[in-house]
Amino acid sequence: MTTPRDRLLDAAGELFYREGVGVGVDALCKAAGVSKRSMYLLFESKDELIAASLDRRAPGHDAVLLPPDGGTPRERVLHVFRAQDDLTRQPTYRGCPMVATATELKDATHPANAVARRHKQALTDFFAAEARAAGVADPDTLAAQLTMVFDGAGARAVLRAEPLDGLGVATATALLDAAGLT
Repeated sequence: MTTPRDRLLDAAGELFYREGVGVGVDALCKAAGVSKRSMYLLFESKDELIAASLDRRAPGHDAVLLPPDGGTPRERVLHVFRAQDDLTRQPTYRGCPMVATATELKDATHPANAVARRHKQALTDFFAAEARAAGVADPDTLAAQLTMVFDGAGARAVLRAEPLDGLGVATATALLDAAGLT
């Protein structure tokens, strides 16, 4: 049986991703089947709930994107972009939850932005580790470039309301080729 905290985190994660972090406390509590009093006993503020729900959602998002063990660094990096390509085909795709939340909040000191930065850094670190494993001369720059492609591709899919159809994969491939990661 799920706890009121779990129900709040699940409802918040879904509503915030689908409708944005401006969703009201009443709607959150109704969706979770908990009272406002319970919510404020479990979370100090709505801001804390936004951060906690984003942190809870991130591992599931990462599990979809990151490759299983094995494969070459190139295959592993391109797996992320192929997974993103697949996500953009889903009618419920609203972009990277980290970028969407940070963009909407705008306040760099908001606790959810710290969560978003940490999870986005983990993706950049993954790219850098793969680039290092492949012996790329400047793995940190390549990792930053790949993260920019990932985030930009996701934003493009949302803005145009259409799948990427391989554009992110092709762009990442060009970066890997230019860096000598074959």
